Amino acid sequence: MTFDVSSAAIVRLAWERGLGLPADSLVNSSSAGRITHVEDSGSLTFLRLWDQAVLTGPAELLHAAQAYSDDELSDHANMLRLTRDFGGRGHGTQTLYYADDLPLHQPPGTVMVSHGHPDAEALAALCPPDDVNDVGLAGLPHKFTVMESPEPDAGPLACAAYAEFAGLLAQLGTLVAPKFRRRGLGGLATEIAAHEALAAGLIVQWRADVNNAPAHALAMSTGFSVAGLQTSVALVPR
Repeated sequence: MTFDVSSAAIVRLAWERGLGLPADSLVNSSSAGRITHVEDSGSLTFLRLWDQAVLTGPAELLHAAQAYSDDELSDHANMLRLTRDFGGRGHGTQTLYYADDLPLHQPPGTVMVSHGHPDAEALAALCPPDDVNDVGLAGLPHKFTVMESPEPDAGPLACAAYAEFAGLLAQLGTLVAPKFRRRGLGGLATEIAAHEALAAGLIVQWRADVNNAPAHALAMSTGFSVAGLQTSVALVPR
């Protein structure tokens, strides 16, 4: 799928707001250089968004990062090395994908979708903790759980959910019960949630750890366009 240039400006605005950058510093930037912004929020964040790089964090770390290239700051290991004296705890490097339009694939039969939190929680209980933490389903309030059948005692198969980011984006995550994986259910749930977010006037954002091959495959098969990377490290207060 193509991603319209006007939508890219909206994504930039969302990150400008989300990172607390000065107005128009990212949206209207004509510089190919790195944007830096002092932010004592307890983290160091490096963002590559299309042709622009942004680094936010404490002034001392921004100064030290001048010795690193953008490619080096995209490396999680380098960010941990840079923040070693600040007790840095890494959140990994995430690839960022976006969609402002997606194809709609009608499933062959009737699909039962639950919007209730209990069904999503029941699904999370079936999955490995690492998968649950990676998706962050509990923090995504708009939930769409594909159920096994319309019967009252039906179990959950897959859930995709989203949360609004900066009032402009829908941060999307998908979780599938282990025994029902590789059946296309993750893609089905993702499409349902994504189309609901698009209908609400939001651009859909998908984040996947650079080492999570299934998450990348799902993003590409659904129709998302890759736009950049985000590497974040949490800092211990000093």
